[in-house]
Amino acid sequence: MELTNLLERYFTAHHCTEIDKTDEFMKVQLTEELDKTLMNRPFYWHYVKSTGAEGKPMTLTLITDHRSKGKGELIHFGSPRLQQIFSNLRKNERFTRQFQHVETNINTPLYPWLLVNFKLSYEGKQMREEMFSIGLQLVNGTMKTDMMELLEPLRLSLSIGDLCHTITPLIRIENGFARIEKLMQSYIDSQNHEWANQSLRTMKEEQDLLNHFIGSEENNEVFNKETEGIRKRYEPKIYMHIINSGIIHLQNNAI
Repeated sequence: MELTNLLERYFTAHHCTEIDKTDEFMKVQLTEELDKTLMNRPFYWHYVKSTGAEGKPMTLTLITDHRSKGKGELIHFGSPRLQQIFSNLRKNERFTRQFQHVETNINTPLYPWLLVNFKLSYEGKQMREEMFSIGLQLVNGTMKTDMMELLEPLRLSLSIGDLCHTITPLIRIENGFARIEKLMQSYIDSQNHEWANQSLRTMKEEQDLLNHFIGSEENNEVFNKETEGIRKRYEPKIYMHIINSGIIHLQNNAI
């Protein structure tokens, strides 16, 4: 669900039209800007511009359920297309500020939430990824671990509405990031890390084989190169990548 929500907000933010969507897939009409970003058609757009013609952005169908038999492009954590979208977000849209759209005829306060979307990458003998969307209210410290899903039914805008005003944060943004990082570290510590132990065992087995067939002379260039390759392939590592973040101003009890 979080992946679908992220994709919907990504395409909506880029003014793409949603043609069709089910629990298994989504089909969107890309804008010219996003076609150029995602579809790798530089020669087409160069031709269009050189002739003065009007370009036709493509439609994109993304399969979000691997069990689907429909036609389209399977997207999941680790897929090239999702990595491309993440890269675009990191490059162009790392931080945003948005406001809840509120229809009101009285003075209405909006409370600041720090939103951080990121993924954890586990690398070793096997690789996997998890995605998280964390929200921290910067006045009272309330934390939500499914922030994008909670924001889904709300209307958000880049400008604050009439008769609305923002509440000054009591928690500094850098301290908010530190709280979220601490939460994620606790999550990581609580996980079963047998995968890391398996990676270390495999790394030792590979190193033992190398020692047997080549020898462990430190000045042996081939040995040193192979040893470094084994370490890179099997040494267990965990990375936290921030996709994007922002301040979202919401009514009290909006989520």
